[in-house]
Amino acid sequence: MADLLQSDWVAQLEKDDNAVILDVRTEGEVADGKIPNTLHIDIYKGQGFVDDVQKLDKSKNYYVYCRSGGRSAQACAVMNQLGFENAYNLMGGFNEWNGEVE
Repeated sequence: MADLLQSDWVAQLEKDDNAVILDVRTEGEVADGKIPNTLHIDIYKGQGFVDDVQKLDKSKNYYVYCRSGGRSAQACAVMNQLGFENAYNLMGGFNEWNGEVE
């Protein structure tokens, strides 16, 4: 897992043709807006989160965010334990996101 500042996260993401953006916030938070082209799996689903993440392609690079960066850091740690080699946490999360929103 790597904690990346927004500028580094975006720069790396833009050059990555094997990227998946993963939003680990709640449904209510997602309803308030999200980064475009995002896959959503709520980390508060507990074992359901683990089950859903295990179905993902481990060869992809995952750019993970939540509201402020704490839950996404936990999600990246869980993903690393499950065998995902490339999980990048957006420090500051959606609260500090300056990019496009849908």
